[in-house]
Amino acid sequence: MPLDQQAYPFTSKWHATPEGTMHYIDEGKGEVMLFVHGTPTWSFLYRNLIRHYSQHYRCIAADNLGFGLSEKPTDADYRPEAHSLRLEGLIAALDLKNITLVVHDFGGPIGLAYAIRHPENIQRLVIFNTWLWSNQDDPAKVKIARLMGGSVGRFLYTYLNFSPRVLLKMAFHDKSKLTPSIHSHYLRPFSNRAERGALFVFVQELLSDWFQSLWQQRDKIIKLPTLLLWGMQDPAFGKKDLERWEKHLENSTVIRLEGVGHFPQEEALPQVLEAMDGFLDKEISP
Repeated sequence: MPLDQQAYPFTSKWHATPEGTMHYIDEGKGEVMLFVHGTPTWSFLYRNLIRHYSQHYRCIAADNLGFGLSEKPTDADYRPEAHSLRLEGLIAALDLKNITLVVHDFGGPIGLAYAIRHPENIQRLVIFNTWLWSNQDDPAKVKIARLMGGSVGRFLYTYLNFSPRVLLKMAFHDKSKLTPSIHSHYLRPFSNRAERGALFVFVQELLSDWFQSLWQQRDKIIKLPTLLLWGMQDPAFGKKDLERWEKHLENSTVIRLEGVGHFPQEEALPQVLEAMDGFLDKEISP
């Protein structure tokens, strides 16, 4: 897959799992900052944050199996809990300690599940638009899961590449920020039907009971220093989702990004970097 080396100027590295090889990048030195993506994105989503923070941090971003530059075996387990266990394997292989965990979209439950299992290894959290609870009481998500998790969705996702081609664009509030060049980097990892299995599994898993099982263990992470960076015009995770986080996280800083959709990393980079710089300076200062 040809990449724009100016946009994504990182050295590719590889981590073997029993089901396939994961791609990741490991840039810079210092305290560990670990970035976890959702769907239909990959580590490319965090490229500008990594270029900025790798000057002072060790920045690691993996592509979940089935996404980005990672392998896409047709018989792998692509449920979010399987991704979380593979992420844990990477963390162990790299011996990562005292992690600043940055999560977004499905990367929320994938990464935060690790934090719940190993809260002693998480120093702080940066949470972009995501969730950690059951979606079964959200009529909009139930409707999407039932429609897209069936034969109609299978056709759209696997034959038409619907998730990165259409849904990703819909999730941007300022669509001018999704330039043809940037969009192409989200489309290319899924260039044929055989590479799109993980995308379809995620929509099938929207109503999984696993998310609620994590929420029931939230006490293990609610005291961690947390920065909530929220695109307020996100059609998927809106104001009510942010309010739920605010209600339960006991040590959080909240930044509301008006006029920003589901991808603050793409739509509001200057505001994101300013907020993260302030949060990290405050938490690291004695």
